[in-house]
Amino acid sequence: MFVDKVKIFVKGGDGGNGMVAFRREKYVPLGGPAGGDGGKGGDVILEVDEGLRTLLDFRYQRHFKAHRGENGRPKGQHGAGAEDLIVKVPPGTTVMDEETGDVLADLTRHGQRAVVARGGRGGRGNMRFATPSNPAPEISENGEPGEERWIYLELKVMADVGLVGFPSVGKSTLLSVVSRAKPKIADYHFTTLSPNLGMVYVGEERSFVMADLPGLIEGAHEGVGLGHQFLRHVERTRLIVHVVDIAGSEGRDPYEDYVQINEELKLYQKGLEDRPQIVAANKMDLPGAEENLRAFREKVGEDVPVYPISAATRQGVQELIYAVADLLDQLPETPRVDELEDTEELVVYKAEEEQERFTVVKENEVFVVQGEEMEKLIKMTNLNSYDSIQRFARMMRKMGVEEALRRKGAKDGDTVRIGDFEFEFVE
Repeated sequence: MFVDKVKIFVKGGDGGNGMVAFRREKYVPLGGPAGGDGGKGGDVILEVDEGLRTLLDFRYQRHFKAHRGENGRPKGQHGAGAEDLIVKVPPGTTVMDEETGDVLADLTRHGQRAVVARGGRGGRGNMRFATPSNPAPEISENGEPGEERWIYLELKVMADVGLVGFPSVGKSTLLSVVSRAKPKIADYHFTTLSPNLGMVYVGEERSFVMADLPGLIEGAHEGVGLGHQFLRHVERTRLIVHVVDIAGSEGRDPYEDYVQINEELKLYQKGLEDRPQIVAANKMDLPGAEENLRAFREKVGEDVPVYPISAATRQGVQELIYAVADLLDQLPETPRVDELEDTEELVVYKAEEEQERFTVVKENEVFVVQGEEMEKLIKMTNLNSYDSIQRFARMMRKMGVEEALRRKGAKDGDTVRIGDFEFEFVE
């Protein structure tokens, strides 16, 4: 089964908790705080494995969670950081955030990696909170929660050559003739429901990958038929072999088919219609093919290379394959953003609108403080420690949360909720 789009959940590991501890050694009176920091949580990392060709494995496992870091230890010892969770994906995988739709990574090369969910930092132990005014604090932090998100993985086939054309023009037959691929071949439309890849060997040291892609119909750029499921795979190809039924065996005009397919490519992605293209005029063994070929060549002009073939009888196939190989030798690799040279001088600054750190809303009789920073702060506060709670109250006051609650009408004894934690408002 070929799977080319999945939705998965990823979560980085939480950081380990910091520790409250003190030096307790003979002849060391008033040893002071000695609680260590927690370890960092593991990241979730996608890594390209060239041995994979489909996203099928993600049909059976959709949740990936990295381990949390170890808690801090006495004597100032740090907790160990957790190992990263490596998830293998096939080359040609694009990663998108479900909520924002942003492209997080475009993974094309073997061994290429992308962090999709970062682990949280470890919480600080009480050593970190010692001050001249409070040399023996009983304050520690919980570990920072790891990032979590739903993401889409979309596979775009990595092939040098893509076979495009209307259904039943002979794309699968051509692939089966020039390679060892065994695509399903039958006398009905949309026999091919997913891309088939084949390695084409031209000589001892010349070869290329050819993809038989599902047939197009009018309106494919809007998702009609197999629509986007087909067109996304054309983006990766360096060369397009446009297969037309030159005999018109389906009752369609070969030239109109040619124009329609190119129009769908243009409407799907600007510039795709300018990708180098060779026309394979297939089914030359059928009646009427010679007359249609002459008319077709007159309409497309001399600038478009047209190779008459018959995939069924293998007539002209060898000449077509050599022409494809020669043209590929002249073409550069398709440029991609991720293949640009790394340079320290290349810095991109993104302007972002200043957002409020928190908001206060009233739900029935409860005042709810919302905001990513506030929710993270409450999760990292050790609620079993009086000193930690006092520190949290001071930070709320400093951030202006108390004043905002008063403006909303909060009074002594009212209930306030931040995340899953509820407490009474005290003047």
